Amino acid sequence: MLGPLDLARRRHPSIPPAALPAGIDSVARLAGRPALAEALKFFARERRWIDEQHLAVCRIPAPTFLEQKRAEWMAGQLKELGWEAQVDRAGNVVAVPAGAARSGPVVALTAHLDTVLAPRSESEIRVEKDRFLGPGVADNGAGLAALLALARVLGKNGHGLDLSRLAVVANVGEEGEGNLSGMRYLCQNSALAGRLQAVLVLDGPDTAHVTAEALACRRFELTVSGPGGHSWSDHGAANPIHALARAVTWFGDARAEEAARQRPCSWNFGVIEGGSTVNAIPASARTKVDLRAENGSDLEELVSSLSSTLERALMLENERARAGRVTARMRETGSRPGGRLAESASILNYVRAVDAELGIHTVLDCASTDANIPLSMGLPAISIGAGGQGGGAHTPGEWYSPEGRELGLRRILLLLALLLAEAAQPGA
Repeated sequence: MLGPLDLARRRHPSIPPAALPAGIDSVARLAGRPALAEALKFFARERRWIDEQHLAVCRIPAPTFLEQKRAEWMAGQLKELGWEAQVDRAGNVVAVPAGAARSGPVVALTAHLDTVLAPRSESEIRVEKDRFLGPGVADNGAGLAALLALARVLGKNGHGLDLSRLAVVANVGEEGEGNLSGMRYLCQNSALAGRLQAVLVLDGPDTAHVTAEALACRRFELTVSGPGGHSWSDHGAANPIHALARAVTWFGDARAEEAARQRPCSWNFGVIEGGSTVNAIPASARTKVDLRAENGSDLEELVSSLSSTLERALMLENERARAGRVTARMRETGSRPGGRLAESASILNYVRAVDAELGIHTVLDCASTDANIPLSMGLPAISIGAGGQGGGAHTPGEWYSPEGRELGLRRILLLLALLLAEAAQPGA
């Protein structure tokens, strides 16, 4: 099946100098300013400290919905670095510099706290052959370590940047069924909600992609119920697992046939369970499915197809059953809205300019990240990697290498400098 990221990757076009904020004629001259040049050296000089923070935060389990201990640790670290940090009502850590502006535009630098898998002990997060190993070391240990590195280098004197319009946010609920709850609260209900001018999301290590288009996603739980019974004496009774397995197979087969048309969509049955023992007809069976599409109408078609396929599977099971009937419930458990950044958006121009200066070759892509929420609201936002290398995300074999991390961190700092300069302009 052809994935959505394979369908619409576009290389950055060249960027004219006039697209930079007033007073900045080139990224090279910005990076050459003495104060900022000194800050850019910090990431290589303090590599060991950044690595230590990375490992420390990953050793605090933070599965979705259970991020509190990691949030408290992050808030404590940010306070030690001189920031005013607190945990908001959603569970997000929100930190601003002392004397931050209480009104006017704000640039949010964010990274999600939660992980799909959680370490069972601190020793599960380990270092072997210069690689970090364990759940969440790449997604999103890389992003959280970057937040702390940026907070430290900027916390003392700002290195020539106006930090009064910067908020550093470690948010909850990005993974799985968290349904982007932390970012929803930040953008829609928090004290900063009406002030956000730009959102820069740090997610994972990869610097080769800039997510500027939000991949819409809807998630459902399908539950099939029946009478249950003994595997021998009640043989032939309507079986929920049989009906559900048929629905899953039919849906996948139909979608695979459409994949040849290169439609930018995906589907995944990520959980399936039911029954109690091998010699009992189950009374219920359940599956969870994730549907994604770049186009809203394609997503709605996937949902409609899923519903009709489930109904057909029930009908066939009931027609074949010698006793009892199966019924089903299709419940939506999450929805991630889509959205797209305009090609002329200043945040996109800025990352292009920074990448050109640093020699980073990137492509624009479409993915489901925390940036979905601001993009769906028309707010300028992108999601980028924090530097280094990684793989195996969402699996027990997840790994991260800090080799090349400094380049990603310098990129973030220069991009922040441009965004903050824009936020400080009159009328911003």
